Amino acid sequence: MENLRQGACLAIDNASEELNSISQTLWKRPELGLNEIHAHTVLTDFLEQKGFTVHRNFILDTAFKAELGSTDNGPNIAVICEYDALPEIGHACGHNLIAESGISAAIGVQAAFTRSGTPIGKITILGTPDEEGYGGKIDLIEAGAFNEIDVAMMVHPFPKTISNVEMLAVDGVTIKYIGKAAHAAAYPWEGVNALDAAVLCYQNVSCLRQQLKPTWRVHGVIKNGGVKPNIIPELSELEFYFRTPSRKELDELRDKMKACFEAAAVATCCQVEYEFTGRPCLNVVTNKRLEAAFRKNAESLGVKFDSAEGQIGGSTDMGNVSQIVPSIHPFYAIGTSSVNHSKEFVLASGDPKAQLPTLTQGKAMALTCLELFQDKDLLKEIKEEFAVFKTLSARMGQN
Repeated sequence: MENLRQGACLAIDNASEELNSISQTLWKRPELGLNEIHAHTVLTDFLEQKGFTVHRNFILDTAFKAELGSTDNGPNIAVICEYDALPEIGHACGHNLIAESGISAAIGVQAAFTRSGTPIGKITILGTPDEEGYGGKIDLIEAGAFNEIDVAMMVHPFPKTISNVEMLAVDGVTIKYIGKAAHAAAYPWEGVNALDAAVLCYQNVSCLRQQLKPTWRVHGVIKNGGVKPNIIPELSELEFYFRTPSRKELDELRDKMKACFEAAAVATCCQVEYEFTGRPCLNVVTNKRLEAAFRKNAESLGVKFDSAEGQIGGSTDMGNVSQIVPSIHPFYAIGTSSVNHSKEFVLASGDPKAQLPTLTQGKAMALTCLELFQDKDLLKEIKEEFAVFKTLSARMGQN
């Protein structure tokens, strides 16, 4: 086992310049979700050149699957890559580093297979588009991409290094208010002001926050407030995201939000239309046994973990994966105290200081894969824990 571990880490070190180049290429050319054409090409070309069996445009145009090994001798482990950026500010969530860490793990496992003389399992690298918006993993799940996967993992850059952060379920909603246009100075009484409805809606939701549970979140923007000041706005539009620790609570919050939307329409004599996405990202369920194995391997490489007490992350479609396959989604520090989705984090995700921790996380995933390939009891314990989760969730009506 130690020989394979050393081989995996050495291979990642030897490929560090190539891996850094890929990360920088993605960082310098950020692409929005479902349009990650360049990133898709760069990542699939690299994996294909390294000898992986690559399926381009896998289910989605910018998704991919790269495979190595066989399930004849071990489990099929999925390592997830993300590579979409945010509008206007680019890689403010470090998805270029997520992609780099994922292919680093692939290189490490490949080297271990070579040293062992035969594949001791199967690694599947899944490229998953548009985590920031549409939630590409949901489409992959619905199309059966995870049906033959035993375990899934990925890592995510963050201001801290934490092996288990509470990631909330999230849904989105678009609200439209329809009023009636009129001259704002000559005949204002002839109009019905849709902007007033939007403002009241926003204030209603803000007032609701006082009664929200500490772990619930609601945030939104007014996307359309009218055309010109001298025209009573006949149309306004808002968009909200709302988050809770479970799908069941998400349904509870959704009903409260509806009341806010409808009350604003009644108060302003506007008509209201609202549409929820219908495809929420679910909360991440961290498999504790898998987390412990990953953490042990990361610590063997010198990683020091911060306390997770009181830390709530955002939301991710990796939560949907974790509901159907035993999964982990650890966070790791990249040398900045700046928070994700900020301009400062964009700079940090492209900074050379981010490389060492990213490669170390790739090694930790590779070593965890090797442990799973060789320790049948560990895999059994992981699956038993997951089975308990599924049973409890079914009883509580959360799935």
